[in-house]
Amino acid sequence: MQEHPAGDFDASVFINCPFDDDYRPILEAIAFCVVDCGLAPRVSTERLDSGEARLAKIVELMTASRYSIHDLSRVQASARGEYARLNMPFELGIDHGLAQGGDARLRSKRLLVVAEDRHKHRIALSDIAGWDIDSHGGAYDKAIRCVRTWLASHHTSTPSASTIIGHYIGFQEWDYERLLGKGWDETDIRERRTPELLDAMRKWVAAGRPATN
Repeated sequence: MQEHPAGDFDASVFINCPFDDDYRPILEAIAFCVVDCGLAPRVSTERLDSGEARLAKIVELMTASRYSIHDLSRVQASARGEYARLNMPFELGIDHGLAQGGDARLRSKRLLVVAEDRHKHRIALSDIAGWDIDSHGGAYDKAIRCVRTWLASHHTSTPSASTIIGHYIGFQEWDYERLLGKGWDETDIRERRTPELLDAMRKWVAAGRPATN
């Protein structure tokens, strides 16, 4: 399955999610699922340019993507004195508006809303009551299943969820051994930024999904 390049509207998938360390395994699994299905993940951290206005970049990515995944797992503060994170529901609102009021191309947009717990978001964001919200429970394999099922429902050619999960495990092993062989250490791997990670996923798929030695 050949991945389409970023910039192809019909094959681009915008991912709106938290970027904290605890969420990272879910983000990486979702991005890999998109790549393994032959599509192009678009994430605001894909371009690291301090001079670029973040909101403008996000809107640009949304308008360039037929598909969008919005994760509302952080709409509730987790500790006393901590603020809820409103970026994700704010971006969902922008994307929903684009899909409702844009040109014919934007009205073809398809949105998936997921959360760690599908019920908690309703207290903070009651206006989307009645929407179908998928729950991944904080598990990377469930996140892959949510995304794969949604993509398949829109007539996108996808492997089975079990196949994608197996591919993801294979990619992680291949990528880890490859980086260690290049002199990376655990800290280097852990601190790798989004552009490098997405590039590694694309290379692994393009190479025929090689197994580790």
